[in-house]
Amino acid sequence: MDLKDKLVSSFMAFEETVDMDSSVHDIRSEAIKIFEEKGFPSKKDEAWKYTSLNAILKHDYSIFPKKEDAIEFKDVKKYFIHDLDSYKIVFIDGQYSSHLSETTHDKIDVCLMSSALTNEKYKAVIDNYFNKVAPKDGLSSLNTAFSREGAYIHIRKNTLADKPIQVIHFSTGNESSQMLQPRNLIVVDENSHVQIIERHQSLTDNPVLTNTVTEIFADKRAIVDYYKIQNDNLNASLIDNTFIQQLTQSLVSVHTFVFGGKLIRNNLNFYQLGEGINSVLNGVTIIEGKQHVDHNTLVHHTQPNCESHQDYKGIFDEKSVGVFNGKIIVNKEAQKTNAFQSNNNILLDDKASINSKPQLEIFADDVKCSHGCTIGQLDENALFYMRTRGIGDKEARALLMYAFANNVLDTVKIPQLKQRINKLIAKKLNVSLGFDL
Repeated sequence: MDLKDKLVSSFMAFEETVDMDSSVHDIRSEAIKIFEEKGFPSKKDEAWKYTSLNAILKHDYSIFPKKEDAIEFKDVKKYFIHDLDSYKIVFIDGQYSSHLSETTHDKIDVCLMSSALTNEKYKAVIDNYFNKVAPKDGLSSLNTAFSREGAYIHIRKNTLADKPIQVIHFSTGNESSQMLQPRNLIVVDENSHVQIIERHQSLTDNPVLTNTVTEIFADKRAIVDYYKIQNDNLNASLIDNTFIQQLTQSLVSVHTFVFGGKLIRNNLNFYQLGEGINSVLNGVTIIEGKQHVDHNTLVHHTQPNCESHQDYKGIFDEKSVGVFNGKIIVNKEAQKTNAFQSNNNILLDDKASINSKPQLEIFADDVKCSHGCTIGQLDENALFYMRTRGIGDKEARALLMYAFANNVLDTVKIPQLKQRINKLIAKKLNVSLGFDL
């Protein structure tokens, strides 16, 4: 039995573990039918032309998480930004860990999807927002069908979240191979602001496949600052589906930092449904070996006087493979749109590769839109200049690579997080960059 058949046949058993009278029962039932029809994407699909899932779908994954395994904070402390005062929502093998988490219901709701999906208190928000922006493709529908646990974050009107929120998913590796499907819902009401940091982390080298869906809704003049840290083990694969709906004068920024994992696919879709909206998409990828990272982005401009800014940097060594497929759509009504897209890449090895496909679909005539892609190597003249100033070859290369990614790092607004990312980059480049970390 292949993985698709196993998942479809497991759906009945899953339904016995959840409240079938819940308002999302019909949504789940419809979603499994869509997945059964469409299945997993293949390279025959244009959006997956350069990324094959075959290698990661061959494992006999455990579908249902076991009871929460006992993990002490000291064992996972290094994965937290522990010098940052924050709320924390922590999951172990797909189940909520109360002793590692710090949640709140004061001016904001930072709690669990399992509670939100079954508690009458949250029914209005679930009915209005759950599964409203996620597309009905195979992978998103699969997650919807098995949606049970994840982060539920609701920032009420006119509220500034008093501290950032860390969302961390741990996989213990107690199963020989495991599949996890977290579901996150983030609703930020009018005139509110939140900062969120998300991480998925395996604790062993056993294979794990995570298929996650996050829906983000930014109301009028809301501000959402979202950071994804993807630095997992070499047998961990992640398919991250994030879908964002923005209303008038909202600002949503998503920053994606990729340093580790076997196969990572980031599907990031923005839908602008008002005027004066700004969408920001930034990313830094540094990989090696046979790692594969695919960024697939969409920004859909539907109303006038809006902006979007995309800046993705990639550094690829050895036999690693990068993919960037970025699309901007500007509707006829979306006059005065400013949309910019940039994808710049450095190949450190002749066997490394990058497939880049920036796209513009413009149906309005009064717009400023641009896209660009560069693929190259480190500047030998700059290396020579630095070496003549007494800087070693290894350090010179690292400094050039750091400078290449630095403008994206400058967009990080949480000092403790920026410090952590600097450390990760220094470790990835195997060099001290000469500043206080």
